[in-house]
Amino acid sequence: MTVTNLENKHSWHEVVNTVKALNPKKLEIIKATLPVVKDHGEKITTAFYKRMFKNHPELKNIFNMTHQISGHQPKALADAVYGAAANIEDFSKIMPVLERIGEKHRSLQIKPEHYPIVGENLLGAIKEVLGDAATDEIMDAWADAYDVISDVFIRMENRMYKTTEASPGGWAGFREFVLDKKVKESDVITSFYFKPKDGNPIAEFIPGQYITIKMEMPDEEYTHLRQYSLSDSPGLGYYRISVKREEARGDYPDGIVSSYLHNHVNEGDIIPITAPAGDFYLDMESNLPLVLISGGVGLTPLMCMLNTTVRETPNREVYFIHAALNSTIHAFKTHVNDLAAEHQNVKSFVIYEKPTDEDREMKNFDKEGFFTLEWLQQILPTKEADFYFCGPTPFMKVVNKSLKQWGVPEEHIHYEFFGSFGSLDAGI
Repeated sequence: MTVTNLENKHSWHEVVNTVKALNPKKLEIIKATLPVVKDHGEKITTAFYKRMFKNHPELKNIFNMTHQISGHQPKALADAVYGAAANIEDFSKIMPVLERIGEKHRSLQIKPEHYPIVGENLLGAIKEVLGDAATDEIMDAWADAYDVISDVFIRMENRMYKTTEASPGGWAGFREFVLDKKVKESDVITSFYFKPKDGNPIAEFIPGQYITIKMEMPDEEYTHLRQYSLSDSPGLGYYRISVKREEARGDYPDGIVSSYLHNHVNEGDIIPITAPAGDFYLDMESNLPLVLISGGVGLTPLMCMLNTTVRETPNREVYFIHAALNSTIHAFKTHVNDLAAEHQNVKSFVIYEKPTDEDREMKNFDKEGFFTLEWLQQILPTKEADFYFCGPTPFMKVVNKSLKQWGVPEEHIHYEFFGSFGSLDAGI
């Protein structure tokens, strides 16, 4: 299977190993000012986005504006700026992070011409927040540091673009796909099956990866880009995403794109899509038992992993564990049950936080309440397995902590985290 990021892995180390060095004096300035930048990180990045969108409103076509409202995007950027600067002497230490960000940038079509815009406004934001403390000498050092960091990403992403376009079925930029089928999976989740409008082959992917869709909606001034995990196996001639309709809660408004997909996108509609990307994917070479743990709509990449494993390595032991509020919002329940019934090596377990009366009557779940390590140890015969999990951040923190407490080696713990330099261990 030819997949973009696997081919790039070997060349990315060449990129970081040949990065231009920062002047020693300026490097010392960066090190000395890192704590100050970290302390003011979110203020700086919040000011940055305000400046950039004022000066370049066209970039609202790329950035997720809901994340601006929630504060997610400024925090993610603050983590990224600090993390990159802190490792500027040896980027090889943060290769997984560079991979994650590079994959996201390629999927969103971030190009070299965007980096000077980001740099100008980021430096302006640092000066704005730090005031007189940001001397000309300090600003000059940070300008050079940004040049070094952006050079790494530009060169790395350039290789990604070239490899993606050259791979079988691959393409550059956005490609038009037709919504071939729309299937309701639960009260809140619907699947969308996309086939290429031109009828030509499509790029392969590894289970766990995602695509970016471009939505142009009436009454919306800007386009909206959203990344959704692929929820069915590769090699089927279509891409399937399974989307939860996000409803308003707290400071979060209704999901603009998810609501539009559910309510207004119909079979036959054309949706532009970029080629699959992502650094969270299944190790297809492993023979260890596979444990897939999902919460809510976090089951989408794991469904792809489950379906692919059953098709391509049918003798591998699989334990599929899903946590949901109850059966009304539990997607793919029948499909997973059917797989477990047909394949002795596939076992399914369900946790309902608040089962309905019908759930209790049908006894269609295995645990009421929440995921716990004690329960996991009861249903699994061994911890010698590959663990993949995805879901809301609080859920993933519990799963991650439980696996660490059980003594599962870090190399066998894999999760989808939608951040930059954050991690579950850091509590982000």
